[in-house]
Amino acid sequence: MSDEHSDTPGKPTLRALARQRRRAFVAGLDPLAHRLAFKALPSPLAKRLEDARTVALYIGIEDEAPAQRLAAKLIDMGKVVLLPRVIDRIGSMEFLSWHPHAQLLPGPFGTSHPEPGDGPMAPDAIIAPLLGFDRAMNRLGQGGGYYDRAFARHPDALRIGLAWSAQEQEAIPADPWDLPLHMVLTEVELIEGNEP
Repeated sequence: MSDEHSDTPGKPTLRALARQRRRAFVAGLDPLAHRLAFKALPSPLAKRLEDARTVALYIGIEDEAPAQRLAAKLIDMGKVVLLPRVIDRIGSMEFLSWHPHAQLLPGPFGTSHPEPGDGPMAPDAIIAPLLGFDRAMNRLGQGGGYYDRAFARHPDALRIGLAWSAQEQEAIPADPWDLPLHMVLTEVELIEGNEP
C-alpha cells in the first residue's frame, strides 16, 4: 500500500530488487535487534514533531519497518496517533485516530485500520512505509499511489520515511508528482533532507 501511480522505466525492477533486499536483511537480523528497532524517537525527529498535533503511522506488514512501535513515544509526547484506512483500489485513503490497545479491523492488501470513530483527521506528520529511498529523499513505494495522494492532499504535513538501513539505494527515479520526503528514519540513523 504505497507510492507511484504511473511508473517510469525501471521502477518495477527496482521494486522487485528492493523487496528481495529488504526480506534478506530482515531475515538476517538478530531477533533482539529486531525487537528493539524503532522503539525510540531520535532527538532531532522529536524536535521536528514538537508542533505536530497528529502523527500518522502505519502497521508494518511482513518485513516492513514496524512504525507502530513509535506509537507509545508519540502518545507520551501528547500526540494523537493516526493510522491509514484504504478506501478504494484507486489510491484513496484517509487517516483515523488510533491507540495501541484499540482493536484493528482488516483492510485491503493485508492492511489493518481502526474503527472510523469520529471520522478522518488531517495529519501534521506522515510516517510512511517504503521499499527504497535515496539521500535526495526520493521514496520508492509499492506502486499504488496511496502515499503520493496523501502527501498531495496534506502538503503541509512533515513527510517521514521509515525503513531498514538496507533499503537505501544510490538513486531512486522520481516522477513529476513525487514529493520528496523531509527525512528518513532507519534503525541506525535519522537522515534529514534539505527541505524545511
